[in-house]
Amino acid sequence: MARQHVHLIGIGGTGMASLAGLFHDAGWRVTGSDGPLYPPTSTILAGMGIEVGVGYDPKHLDPVPDVIVVGNAVRRGNPEAEHVLDRRLAHVSMAAAIEERFLAGRHVIVVAGTHGKTTTTAMLAWVLHHAGRNPGFLIGGSPQNFETPYRIGTGDAFVIEGDEYDTAFFDKGPKFMHYRPDTAIVGTVEFDHADIYRDETEVKKVFRWLTNIVPRRGLIVRHEDCAATVEVTAHAQARIQGYGLVAGSWRAISIEHSSSGVSFRATRDGVVAADVTLAMSGEYNVRNALAVMAAATEQGLAPSEIASGLATFAGVRRRLEVKGEAGGVVVIDDFAHHPTAIAETLRAVRQRYAGRRLWCVLEPRSWSLRRNVFQDKLAAAFDQADEIILAEVFGADQLAPEERLDPKRLIADIERRGRPARFLPGVDAIVAHVVAAARPADVVAVLSNGGFGGIHEKLLAALASRG
Repeated sequence: MARQHVHLIGIGGTGMASLAGLFHDAGWRVTGSDGPLYPPTSTILAGMGIEVGVGYDPKHLDPVPDVIVVGNAVRRGNPEAEHVLDRRLAHVSMAAAIEERFLAGRHVIVVAGTHGKTTTTAMLAWVLHHAGRNPGFLIGGSPQNFETPYRIGTGDAFVIEGDEYDTAFFDKGPKFMHYRPDTAIVGTVEFDHADIYRDETEVKKVFRWLTNIVPRRGLIVRHEDCAATVEVTAHAQARIQGYGLVAGSWRAISIEHSSSGVSFRATRDGVVAADVTLAMSGEYNVRNALAVMAAATEQGLAPSEIASGLATFAGVRRRLEVKGEAGGVVVIDDFAHHPTAIAETLRAVRQRYAGRRLWCVLEPRSWSLRRNVFQDKLAAAFDQADEIILAEVFGADQLAPEERLDPKRLIADIERRGRPARFLPGVDAIVAHVVAAARPADVVAVLSNGGFGGIHEKLLAALASRG
């Protein structure tokens, strides 16, 4: 009997490539189409022997696959999408395909929230794996502990990152509504994704939807230090366990930051549960670990098992990832692209590298950060940095001036807060300035949710060659 065939339109996205891997591991014939692909996605797909068409062509759908998955980035006008609609071919979104093919019969743990989803998903998947539970998982990033960001698994649990972004051009609800959680981790809830949400009220609405579908037998693990998270979970029928540094059943005390990470004592309802050591920095990772402890306890793990897994968790690429050190200068890569994430990231770097001069280089690249959505809030995010460099707004010429982030105004606002800042368009100009001004023992945190012109490698090479 011929293998079932799935075709993914827009296979090059992180989530779509992982879905392709799940289908491949389930024994399907997998094909896909996209524009030119680049590592790591191209490497992952090639390693599985998946046939990927460069460009979109209706011929890729002849003969008609058993399942056609249309990616979130695919828009009307795409030749394959138009062919699907014209011929009324059955098609699904990525989130619907995951729900229909991989979540049935599993205890689904959805990790949601504005910040920390990727790290928390990877952390929980690793803790369950380390304890021998063989979970399935789908992570929206590259976990250091696993070779791939996906796995079908044979255990009871399936851990999945729950994105509040919309699902497809024909499925405009948030992705996480497809996943029907038995356990939902709800982290910080803040306004983001200004391209689809008008304000914080709309963001809160969809998180209420999520908590409203968790069954009464289920569990909601909520960030109790965040008033918005408490608000959107207040009506839930499921059991609730809170976590936080100042509120919640799960708390962290005796927090100690060092150059190797952070340690703390985890308590539950005031009783010591475990002493925890993380090879990562930042109080936000302490909160992530508390959420993981609550969800893993629900899976029957003992506190000692959870602490053992947390101690060996290596993190996620592009989250406080040290890219290298040259000339005594440490270069860090991070994905932060929201004022809260930027502030928390810089605070974490400061805690890990206490007493060292901290540079922050930011590329405004996300949909919201490129616009003036956060113009008034952004300056305060850099208070932990000693030197701030703002790169040019990515794709600025595609935005109307009245809706675009104003770099010069932002620089002036930062300087009014007593922090030295400068606007330097172009990667070469940034590299030249840092190499000329950086001193041994400095730390440079580069923040962008894109490739940023290969700045990390260029910066390390230039620092190494300056003598």
